Amino acid sequence: MKPQRKKLLSRDMVIQAVKDSFIKLNPVTMMKNPVMFVVEVGTFVVLLMTLLPGYFGTQGRTGLNLTVFLILLFTVLFANFAEALAEGRGKAQANSLKKTKKEITANKVVGNNIMVVPSTELRKGDIVIVSQGEMIPGDGEVIEGLASVDESAITGESAPVIKEAGGDFSSVTGGTRVVSDQITVRITSEPGESFIDRMISLVEGAKRQKTPNEMALNTLLTSLTLIFLIVVVTLAPLANYAGIQLDIPVLVALLVCLIPTTIGGLLSAIGIAGMDRVTKFNVLAMSGKAVEASGDINTMILDKTGTITFGNRMASEFIPVGSEQAGTVAEWAAISSVKDDTPEGRSILELIKKQGLSYDPSIAEHSEFVEFKAETRMSGVDLKDGRKVRKGAVDSVKKWVAAQGGTIPPDVDEKGNAIASEGGTPLAVAVDNRIVGLIYLKDTVKPGMRERFEQLRKMGIKTIMCTGDNPMTAATIAREAGVDEFIAESKPEDKIAVIRREQAEGKLVAMTGDGTNDAPALAQADVGLAMNSGTIAAKEAANMVDLDSDPSKIIEVVAIGKQLLMTRGALTTFSIANDIAKYFAIIPAMFMLAIPEMSVLNIMGLGSPMSAILSALIFNAIIIPLLIPLAIKGVAYKPMSSSQLLRRNLFIYGLGGVIVPFVGIKLIDLFVHLWI
Repeated sequence: MKPQRKKLLSRDMVIQAVKDSFIKLNPVTMMKNPVMFVVEVGTFVVLLMTLLPGYFGTQGRTGLNLTVFLILLFTVLFANFAEALAEGRGKAQANSLKKTKKEITANKVVGNNIMVVPSTELRKGDIVIVSQGEMIPGDGEVIEGLASVDESAITGESAPVIKEAGGDFSSVTGGTRVVSDQITVRITSEPGESFIDRMISLVEGAKRQKTPNEMALNTLLTSLTLIFLIVVVTLAPLANYAGIQLDIPVLVALLVCLIPTTIGGLLSAIGIAGMDRVTKFNVLAMSGKAVEASGDINTMILDKTGTITFGNRMASEFIPVGSEQAGTVAEWAAISSVKDDTPEGRSILELIKKQGLSYDPSIAEHSEFVEFKAETRMSGVDLKDGRKVRKGAVDSVKKWVAAQGGTIPPDVDEKGNAIASEGGTPLAVAVDNRIVGLIYLKDTVKPGMRERFEQLRKMGIKTIMCTGDNPMTAATIAREAGVDEFIAESKPEDKIAVIRREQAEGKLVAMTGDGTNDAPALAQADVGLAMNSGTIAAKEAANMVDLDSDPSKIIEVVAIGKQLLMTRGALTTFSIANDIAKYFAIIPAMFMLAIPEMSVLNIMGLGSPMSAILSALIFNAIIIPLLIPLAIKGVAYKPMSSSQLLRRNLFIYGLGGVIVPFVGIKLIDLFVHLWI
């Protein structure tokens, strides 16, 4: 079950965001956003001219100055509100996480004794014992025992998971509960450095850093601000020469209209909201760079088992040999599997049910189950009437039948080899001294994987499957799943090699993994997604951790990253187009009285130079709050190539950014012109 999505806006969240909007007026805070800092400085200058008109020589224009000041103030506050609202959504989620960090006690092992201590006193390396019903007091690894652990408080998943010493499922998270048995855990984190602590810091935005793309965009916006600052400064002498008086408040208003305030005011909100969307998918990103990098991924490395396939070989067909019938094979396969609780055994019964076949389960009543052993490579039942039923590897069953004095049908090897050549595993089914047929086992590709890989292909992302299977089996799975490439019989160093090869070609690479042997590749990849059920080494090497332990979620992560980049790109396009439109709307209106010939360029028919500037300033202030929901929710994403995406953004947000200001400023001017 996925965690419920919070509403985009709530009353408490909005109230707190309004309060934070004023707190963020602190110049030290505003300097982090150069564009809005320029607006704040201009607001302060106009405020001084409003309060001290005599000192600045602006007597008689107090009403205009006050109007400009209020519009500028609202512009800054709306920008702060967008950022505060995005942060508020993260803080709300953090508060729900903090509820899992309630004070719990730990059974700490001290020598030969057990000491009950608060979990806050535990240190890295301490050993604790956690029994049924108790909370795990901190992040750690199981060093002894096996237990079922409820991780729903962290992941939102209700099904408990098995944790055991050794292997890839030894990692446990503080705040989760043991629901059966008992485990001994070695603590692996210091207080304040636990998994939940890192997640709380992330969603609160406390450790959020700007990504390279975001810093580059900030540089662009700063440059545009400087350019328009020069333009406005040079306009003053030109206006005076033309006989037009432009006071400082008017110049400030003009500057604010022309610089990219729209994207400047929304940029932080876009980044924070992008991080928030990732956590809503139960993925913990260690940095904002990881989220953004996922949007630029060119190549994706995926393990086959558990990611592309279910990981368990399941029965897909009953194949008779000799003169036997498929129904006979299914019947004896079912009888041999009635007491077989392995995934293969269960899949045989499920296939019979799916195909509408039947068998008499009473035959296996009071029978003796023969477990699978590595030595025999077979399992089965010894029936109460003396008959023996076996299923297992073809060569093992052949030897067993021969030992019973039976004969081997001539087509057993031929049909078994045909199954193997298709990437499957043949199991022979025998009753006493005769082989009745084969069971075709195959590692089934998860439903919808081919469609998902097709989506990635539309995004321009190449998929590479890594598997330890032989080349024949790997080729079959790769063909069924629809991946672009595969690496058979792969070892950990092979994964690193393919990542480095792709990176050497200038590509960004993503990878999923959960084992210690995946750690080097997860660290090498640009986006490494580790499973929460995996080892500590894997989680420390990755820059993202999936709390649901769903390896295929890397596809959603990529979509979120691309949505973040697309939202930023779309609103940047809209903002710059906005500024261009406002430039060509305002300048002709300003000079048309002094230079009548310029009235031809006043295509909007604005009433006067002053109404043009005020209308543009008002439009500039209200467009930011109108775009806040889009910045936080994100632009709707559809898989497509970069060129298609660019054309789409230019058409929708570029053209829209030109048209909307013309329409909006004209409508506002109709009222402003009457007012002044």
